[in-house]
Amino acid sequence: MTKVWEIYGIRHAENRGRVRGQNFILESEPEAPLPLDFYSWLLRCGDEVIVVDTGMDPAKAAKHGHNHLLSPVDALRTLGVEAAEVETVILTHAHYDHLGFLDAFPAARFHMQAAEMDYVTGPWMMKPWFRRAYEVDEITRLVQLLHGGRLDLHGREARIAEGVTVHWVGGHCAGQEIVRVRTARGWVVLASDALHYYEEYARGVPFAVVYSSAEMIAAHDVIRALADSDSHVLPAHDPQMVDLFPAVAENILRLDVAPDARGWG
Repeated sequence: MTKVWEIYGIRHAENRGRVRGQNFILESEPEAPLPLDFYSWLLRCGDEVIVVDTGMDPAKAAKHGHNHLLSPVDALRTLGVEAAEVETVILTHAHYDHLGFLDAFPAARFHMQAAEMDYVTGPWMMKPWFRRAYEVDEITRLVQLLHGGRLDLHGREARIAEGVTVHWVGGHCAGQEIVRVRTARGWVVLASDALHYYEEYARGVPFAVVYSSAEMIAAHDVIRALADSDSHVLPAHDPQMVDLFPAVAENILRLDVAPDARGWG
C-alpha cells in the first residue's frame, strides 16, 4: 500500500514587530509591517513519524528579538508523539530557529545536506553576513552528532522514507533543502526557508537573508516542479498560514489538507 503522510505545522515563535525592509531587498515600503512566524513540522503516517526541524531555543529567540510561543516538544506531545522516541529528524538547514531542540531527540538519527555542514564549518563563516543566523553551540552540537554516528549528511537528493524525499535548492543558505511529501491530496512541498512568504514566490523576489539570490529565485521553479500545484506549497514563516489551514490545537496547524479558498491568493 502506498504511504501517504499527514503534515502538522508547529508555530513555535513569532515576531510581530518585523517590517518589510527586513524581509525584502529594495523594498518600496521598508517601514510597513510584515510579521514573521516560525514553524517546525511533524510528518505522520500511521505509527511512523518524521520530525522536520526542531524549533528555536527560547533564550535564542529572546536574543534575536522573537517571541517564543510553544515548545515543539510539548506540541509533539499534544499530537501524541514523544520527542524522546522519535527516530528520524530532517534538518532543512542549520539556522538557529531550526536547531533549538536537538537534544530533545536522543533516539533520533538526523538528516541534513552535506553542503550545509561544509558551509557552517567553512570559510564563509569568516564573514558576519553569512554567519549571523547561526549559533556556535548549535553548530558544535552538529559536529558532535556527526562524530557520534547520528547525523547523516546526504547529497543533493535523498529518500528519507517512502513518500518523503529531500531536495537541495540552496539560496537562503548553502545547504537549504526542501521536503517533498506524498499526502492524501497529492504531492506537497514543505519549502522550509526556501520560501518565507507566499509573496516572494508570487512576485519572484528573494528574501533578505540570503547566501545566493540566484539560487533562491531558481528554487521557486524547483518547488513548482515538485508540488502538484501552488496550493500544495508550504512556506516556513508566513502569518497567512493560520488563516489558510485548520488548527488542531493552539499554534498547531493541519497542513496536508487543502488551504481555505477564502484566504488563498
